Amino acid sequence: MDAENQTQVEEFILLGLSRALSNQAPLFLVFLAAYLAIVTGNLMMLIVVLMDSRLHSPMYFFLSHLSCLDICGSSVVVPKILVNLLRQSHTISYNQCMAQTFFLVGFFGCEPALLAIMAYDRYAAICQPLHYSRLMRNRLCIYLAVASWVWGFLDSAIHAVLASKLRFCGANQIPQIFCDVPPLLKIACSDTSINELATHITSIFVGLAPFLFIIFSYFYILASILKIHSNTGRKKAFSTCASHLVVVILCLGNAFLNYNRPSAGYSLEIDTLISAMYCIVTPMLNPLVYSLRNKEVKEALRKVLNCWKTV
Repeated sequence: MDAENQTQVEEFILLGLSRALSNQAPLFLVFLAAYLAIVTGNLMMLIVVLMDSRLHSPMYFFLSHLSCLDICGSSVVVPKILVNLLRQSHTISYNQCMAQTFFLVGFFGCEPALLAIMAYDRYAAICQPLHYSRLMRNRLCIYLAVASWVWGFLDSAIHAVLASKLRFCGANQIPQIFCDVPPLLKIACSDTSINELATHITSIFVGLAPFLFIIFSYFYILASILKIHSNTGRKKAFSTCASHLVVVILCLGNAFLNYNRPSAGYSLEIDTLISAMYCIVTPMLNPLVYSLRNKEVKEALRKVLNCWKTV
């Protein structure tokens, strides 16, 4: 391969935005509204959990971390999209692309582990209620939350280091609206076997293992709920798990679609839609799921809003 073809690219073209520039103004407003909804909804969830003492429990402690991850993860992607739409551009520099990949994988990679911890919390509350305070003591909750962040960013660091060693040789068109590991591997001109092996191995620990843990946890939870004789007791137990299950389906379902695409790939439009679902729609819906389906959160939210009105 000649020297010219070995020259490393300095920027990438985000094809997911290239066709959007003809509808710049409407799309800018759509992405801006979605981003404001993500930040407002998740920030409100953080404030409610912090201000209402009734929500100072392990479940809501972990929920506040999930809200923080959603704000940070979407902030890695959406502001760059808004800037490109304003500038009528669809490029991202090499360094920005590597940084976006690192933080995107890091923040969203923390979520499966955090959701698994939340499933364990529900297991402890329903299956081991007499030992709940010991199983979910405050110090352990802090350790588990920190571990989920470390888990996600350790995975991210591995992919970022390996991605930084790839060469692209002028192939700089990414068929998405943001930089991520799979599309970078597709356009790289150097050997990607180590990267692909790392992707398969880490996906087992970061994605599959938490998912299986959640499945096993809810198997025991369901068995315990079915042993409850009163319909009221069963309904209450189910209601405490419903919001978490919906968020699990949203987060892990969209992550599966984003990272397990067919080898032939989707059309550019479908790729763009899946990417938007993964990094925009899911973070926007998570706080709505918990606020609309959880009586304690709705009461706490109403209390906070009433306090602000009286100020």
